[in-house]
Amino acid sequence: MLIRNKLILRFTLLVLAIQLCFSAFIYYFHAATREQRFSQRLAGKGTMTARLLLRQPQSNEEALRTFRRRDLLTILDEQISIYDPDGHLIYTSDDSLSQRQNSYYLPQVEVGKPVQFTDGELEVVGLTHEYRGRQYRIFAAGRDQFGLLQLDKLRLILLVGNAGALVLIILAGWYFADESLKPMERVVKQVERITAGRLSLRVDEGNGTDEIAQLAVTFNQMLTRVEQAFEMQKNFLSHASHELRTPLATALGTLETSFAYDTDLAEAKASTASAVEELKHLIGLTNALLALAKAEDASFRRDIVRLDDCLTQALSYCQRKYPHHHVQLTFGELPATDDDPFRVLGNEQLLTTALLNLLDNACKYSSQVVHVCLGYQGPKLVVTVQDTGIGIAPTELPRVTNALYRAENARHAPGYGLGLTVTQKIAERHGGSLTLVSAPGQGTTATLVLPGA
Repeated sequence: MLIRNKLILRFTLLVLAIQLCFSAFIYYFHAATREQRFSQRLAGKGTMTARLLLRQPQSNEEALRTFRRRDLLTILDEQISIYDPDGHLIYTSDDSLSQRQNSYYLPQVEVGKPVQFTDGELEVVGLTHEYRGRQYRIFAAGRDQFGLLQLDKLRLILLVGNAGALVLIILAGWYFADESLKPMERVVKQVERITAGRLSLRVDEGNGTDEIAQLAVTFNQMLTRVEQAFEMQKNFLSHASHELRTPLATALGTLETSFAYDTDLAEAKASTASAVEELKHLIGLTNALLALAKAEDASFRRDIVRLDDCLTQALSYCQRKYPHHHVQLTFGELPATDDDPFRVLGNEQLLTTALLNLLDNACKYSSQVVHVCLGYQGPKLVVTVQDTGIGIAPTELPRVTNALYRAENARHAPGYGLGLTVTQKIAERHGGSLTLVSAPGQGTTATLVLPGA
């Protein structure tokens, strides 16, 4: 169901429920008032009849007949019965009246506690009347024709009014839903114009304060991130295709030349060795690209991993690759209450790869001692890798974590420009961060921060 229809339905049901409750209250209040008013009329008529009858017992019939002729408020189908204190019927307005109901309720009539009940279409009130120290019981019955007609008319008015109001409620709900959703429709139309080739377009943020504006702001922020991701992917594909094409073309050219022109074994071996080096470069680049793809996958399995073990493995790999470099490991601040420190929630292989990349860069661009420090900053683990190598220019520092980007002063060294990119992705996937501080000729300090387990 469309949101518009849901809003109309919910608005209609809510307002209709309130209106029906209000109508029911009015009807109930009017019905209760009518019943109370008519009961008081019956009680007054019965009491007046008893007074006339008991004060003039000898000429009661004539007095009552005269009273009824002069009574302008005679009740329709009026019936009055009077019982003495012993429960004997001493008067009835009509000898043909049935006293079955009166006899049933007679014991329930007490002083100050009148009884009300119905006898067919008649409403009956039973009450007491004291005369000369004795309690008489009176039953007055009748039909409130005028009151019931007013009640029927009120019921009809409420029924017709609620039916008409229902139509107005639906129209009002449709109007307000339409007005409320117009900003949303505007956002939808603007979003439909945004395609993969037009990611620079943005949604109008309106007044910038209401919920629709907040949605537009959030969507624009998402578009900015998507545009950045598309641009990074485009640059990555461009650089990757160039990087892959160069060694392939070189290896192919070398082999073709060797096949066409090499006449002795020594020349063929030299050409083959050159092709092998290019293929090794290609394999290394492919592995680096696969490592980047794996680092960007956030669905990897996470376990409790000891970061010091990962660092030990990375140091061992680095020592085998750079046997003449010296790497000095120190420990920083440690928690006093943790008996098993350096635990993180993550993937051991990825974390080892991230640390190895930092060590590889430090050893590759520096011939001096590389300092590595493992410690804590509050609840987070911190690994710092510091070298005194060639450093990075301030203008290039923000770009060195981009895929396949290499600083100008590092192009002479072997590499693919993916190590820091992979390390940053791994840090982000583990809820951490990578920070680089560098200066040309003074070296680089890489800081990897990870949340502790």
